[in-house]
Amino acid sequence: MKKAVVLGAYGFIGAACVRALQAQGHSVCGVGRSKDNALRTFPDLVWVFRDISATSIDDWRDILGDADVVVNASGALQDGTRDNLKAIHQTAVERIIEALAGSDCRFIQISATGVSHDAPTPFFRTKAAGDKIVSESKIDWIILRPALVLGPEAYGGSALLRAAAAVPFVEVTVFADAEVQTIHIDDLADAVVLCAGGQLGSGFSADLSEEGHQSFPALTRKVRAWLGYPDWSRTVRAPDALIRLLGKGADLLSWLGWRSPLRTNALVSLESGITADGREWTQRGGPAFRSLEETLREFPATSQERSFARLYLLMPMAIGCLALFWLLSGLIGFLSFEDATRVLTDRGTSPAVAAVFVASGAVVDIALGLAVLWRRWTRLACLGMIVVSGCYLLGGTVLAPQLWADPLGPLVKVFPALVLAAMVALLLEER
Repeated sequence: MKKAVVLGAYGFIGAACVRALQAQGHSVCGVGRSKDNALRTFPDLVWVFRDISATSIDDWRDILGDADVVVNASGALQDGTRDNLKAIHQTAVERIIEALAGSDCRFIQISATGVSHDAPTPFFRTKAAGDKIVSESKIDWIILRPALVLGPEAYGGSALLRAAAAVPFVEVTVFADAEVQTIHIDDLADAVVLCAGGQLGSGFSADLSEEGHQSFPALTRKVRAWLGYPDWSRTVRAPDALIRLLGKGADLLSWLGWRSPLRTNALVSLESGITADGREWTQRGGPAFRSLEETLREFPATSQERSFARLYLLMPMAIGCLALFWLLSGLIGFLSFEDATRVLTDRGTSPAVAAVFVASGAVVDIALGLAVLWRRWTRLACLGMIVVSGCYLLGGTVLAPQLWADPLGPLVKVFPALVLAAMVALLLEER
């Protein structure tokens, strides 16, 4: 039984590679930094928990010492609080190659179509630098460069594609001239298994994609039809300036831990088109890959896919709404401090107690409104909102029960915010 080590094994592509390698009888070990994500994806897999971008050469020698195949499915789209492109795409690859020097282990690098040293984005440039390190090494290597990968699981660009296809009523057209080719996730995983087995030789780079291609708007319409939604009744072209603004906003949010597929690197890559040159793969005897239509038929859409697509659209709005609600609640409490305390003192609460209640509530509201924007704290902030909302309801009932009959419903309006916080806490998922 051959041993395969998969880097980024709980990711979209990495997980598919793990399943395909196991199906062919390989003993698989996964490497990743998130224990929670790893055990949720493959609870019975042998895991090594490391930050791949910071692992030393000696550690790599220990991890990969008895491996027959190493599949590098790790990567990041853009620099952020959790990601450093150069560290993960170049430094980590360089250390792994050095650790494998002199061994018989085969190294399979999963890169991306369009990489080059003069590419318009740091993602492609750092990927190209990592590919160069691999191709100039003396180890047994193969570089695979897939086009847009589609599968039953939605993550990153494939999730954004579903969300774009689920926009109600109006088709918002972006990048009308961009040509896109796709590949089924299982076809990519099968290609990795084929390369791991040595049937196609080694020391080569190959693009992987379907034969046909389509424009991005056409791709979006095909995905909408797959979801089971009717054709849009109207089409509106989104201004390029608005798209760039969205990208800049997503870039800023990445420093709060959000890995949005709307970041500038992704948008520039999409605008440039996602196309492949499959001649090397074909010439080596590699099998043809499924077309987009065949890919979509392989995993028919159900109510779960439709619900996900709509929720993916609504989740950023829900988090933004919660942040705005709680921040404004706290700020208004400070700006209208006397009026806020008077609501309680007019109903028999002492001025000191009323002042403490309003001031502490305003501070907590602002803290929760800020915390929900930081990805690491979002779920905890939502749970805090639920607890604080309950305290407000209880405190208002004890200190000023008349508020339940207030025409503006200050206590009644707590319930929608409480339910929204519960929804975000329960549905927030990274993968």
